[in-house]
Amino acid sequence: MAALFYLWALAGAVKATIVSNASSSYPLFATEIAVGQPLDGFVSFSIEFSSFPDFAGNVSNPNKFSNNLLNNLGYFTGTKPYIRVGGNTQDYAIYNANLTIALNGTINATRSPDYPTTIEIGPSFFESYLTWPNVKFSHGFNMGGNHDDRQWATLLQTAEIACKTLGKEKLYWWEYGNEPDLFATSSQGPVRPANYNESDYVTEWLAATRAIKGVIAEYCPDLLGNDTYGYLAPSFGGVGNHLKAPLVWADGLDTDGTVRYFSTHNYISGAASPGVTLQGTLMNHTRTRSSVDAHVSEFATISASAPGLVQIMGETNSLYNQGKPGLSNSFGAALWGIDFNLYCASVGIGRVHMHMGTNYRYASWQPITTDLAIAGTKAPYYGNIAVAAFLGNLRIEPVRVAHLNLAISGGNGTDTAVGVQDAAYGAYVDDVLARIMVINMRAYNYTLNGTGDLCTLNPAPRTSRTYSFGVEGFEDGREAVVRRLYANGSDAITGITWDGISYNYELDLGKPVRLRNVTVGERVVVKNGAVEVAVPDSHAVVLDFGDGYREL
Repeated sequence: MAALFYLWALAGAVKATIVSNASSSYPLFATEIAVGQPLDGFVSFSIEFSSFPDFAGNVSNPNKFSNNLLNNLGYFTGTKPYIRVGGNTQDYAIYNANLTIALNGTINATRSPDYPTTIEIGPSFFESYLTWPNVKFSHGFNMGGNHDDRQWATLLQTAEIACKTLGKEKLYWWEYGNEPDLFATSSQGPVRPANYNESDYVTEWLAATRAIKGVIAEYCPDLLGNDTYGYLAPSFGGVGNHLKAPLVWADGLDTDGTVRYFSTHNYISGAASPGVTLQGTLMNHTRTRSSVDAHVSEFATISASAPGLVQIMGETNSLYNQGKPGLSNSFGAALWGIDFNLYCASVGIGRVHMHMGTNYRYASWQPITTDLAIAGTKAPYYGNIAVAAFLGNLRIEPVRVAHLNLAISGGNGTDTAVGVQDAAYGAYVDDVLARIMVINMRAYNYTLNGTGDLCTLNPAPRTSRTYSFGVEGFEDGREAVVRRLYANGSDAITGITWDGISYNYELDLGKPVRLRNVTVGERVVVKNGAVEVAVPDSHAVVLDFGDGYREL
């Protein structure tokens, strides 16, 4: 039988109890935890279709910066991120065989100021799939049509080119349509009638995916096996939109047995939504749990009739409409990203694709310099790194992730932020505790009132809280290495390090650079069955009990 571990955490003071395995031998404790086993490449990305050439480059000019950042994540998890190429603009893309550039797009600011809504792509668009070694891609086909009568011809033409370009080595899965649950109601302009329903969608989706299969059978027959042919679907924008995923499934979306992952999309809120704040919206564990749990509940009604089907977040990020400056690009958003990703992992969501685009405020990095932003590594990327480091190499050492419910224990019992503005997770290998992640999301602004004015710093001291984890089963004297995600405050957008390492563009094009002015190598020791660590506000820390962490 696997060793049994009890964990309790105190933060002035905070308490959680968890058991390392949820076997029927310990049903009392199994009800207290949520456990999930993430897929390989759990930390993955979704790249806006129209931005893909910027992120990847082409054969003659590959984007080495982007590839370096992907390599960093692959270093930790054993697999480079899976890349979904899609988003709203996949449903605007029309193929033009005579176009001499990768993509020609026109921005209509009344529809969206952030991406083109009239798009043609040429043959060289597909070169971008050839620039990143050891990366698998899903290609998003145009379903929406954008009221262009070339949509069907585009589908057939691009299916041929995409299958020839990707082949077995680079193909993840296919995707037909982005957020079709919004086709009849989209704020960028409806592309289906108001009475468009689930049955209409399923009929349309099956007809098109069968046509795609016909093209692949003709030009890429080696891609028709069960391990190479299939779809991310239905790629709905949420759980409460015009079309409902359970009804789509009941109407026969998977009639042909080609849905490989149940893909859904999530955004906590919108960039322009009333009342959105860093502390109240993003650095809020309760808000994150509620948002993710809605997807878990929806999927439960589908998975009951689809054994073995796994749910993924095919597209997600902080605030829809490409994020909000000062929030989505801040260190606070990086802390939110850790909490969001690990909570997803703990409740059985197999993989998370964080969405990005050129000039998008919530992007993990800006791939090229434009008139709106300079190329660089952004704060959310450091959250991606922390998640990858916590999970470890999923190819050789699969983990189970447990969410630790924090609650008051001792003290005056008045800290209502406990379990709301902090979160903790355990990573288990072979049912043995390997790592603990603590995220203290209480906002601390480095600048006065979080204005970002570096000339006016916050005079208030930064509070540090002690978390104590009981680890019955570990001998006293056992050490855990402490690895910290650090920035000057939740409002910081630069100066971020993970375990003393910077991944900044300007240092070595995104490759890891150890900073000599940051203290690393901290260790804590198990004493009297417990281990303690100090975690400042707006800070995350990993306690690593294992021997498998790869040092840089």
